[in-house]
Amino acid sequence: MKDFDLRDLSAFVAIARARNFRRAATEQGVSVSSLSQRLRDMEERLGVRLMNRTTRSVALTEAGELLLARVVPAISDVGEAIDQVRGLRGVPSGRLRINAPPPAIDLVLAPMVAPFLQKHPKIDLEIVGESSFVDIVAAGFDAGVRYGEHLAQDMIAVSLGAPQRYAVVASKEYVARHGGPDAPKDLLDHACIRTRFGSGAMLDWEFEKAGRVVKVSPPAKLIATYLGLALRAVHDGVGFWMTFEGYVRYGIKSGALVSVLDDWCAPFPGPFLYYPSRRQPPPALAAFVAFVAEWRKRESRKSR
Repeated sequence: MKDFDLRDLSAFVAIARARNFRRAATEQGVSVSSLSQRLRDMEERLGVRLMNRTTRSVALTEAGELLLARVVPAISDVGEAIDQVRGLRGVPSGRLRINAPPPAIDLVLAPMVAPFLQKHPKIDLEIVGESSFVDIVAAGFDAGVRYGEHLAQDMIAVSLGAPQRYAVVASKEYVARHGGPDAPKDLLDHACIRTRFGSGAMLDWEFEKAGRVVKVSPPAKLIATYLGLALRAVHDGVGFWMTFEGYVRYGIKSGALVSVLDDWCAPFPGPFLYYPSRRQPPPALAAFVAFVAEWRKRESRKSR
């Protein structure tokens, strides 16, 4: 161990996670050449190759996989220890990394960011938007945000806000030309805007009314992976779009968009902040959890 320091191991983990030297160098705040040299020096001292790399890809060897599996928890423990010692100063500090799906960022987290950072100027916040499921510990995040049905049993979960709901909308011009659905199955006869996730999946549209669940897979006139495109398209009259109500609330209120099947769009619990239960949360995360509790109380008083 005397031949290595924490910077060596942190550099190795950064490359292993990013599978890309340029992205890892940016994360570490160093040049690509110095990061590459640090990895070569590690391999020479160990006497084994940790990664196979070409001009286009980086892949862990068996030795690299073994080292990564053992090093990640150790580095996490060291980081938490440092954060806890810093916390003894009485002022939460350090970097807080959160992984969350884009709708939770846009509709729930975004309004919290500026007030939180103003209250805790010593904390640096990093929020990464990702729709796919992530092992937050292995990926180096302090916490994640997901909806209740996707939370692991060994995680502490903290509600981030009030219930949410989906809305099915189209432009008033589209509805004037083509009419609207009276039941979910009627969407099969309309042009629709669908979303494809990074995994390649395109989920059915799910509706619920009086305990009855109906799923439909309407025809996709447009498939979008980018939210801004779908939002523009629905305003431009391409067809019906099912999305979080928060994205289209202003359009509905202004009359530009028409909401249909409202009685089939039941509320569901909002997203949860979650983090491992087996460890004491670092001061920056503990500060954010406390901030969320205060935020929810204020928002609850506003809604009364």
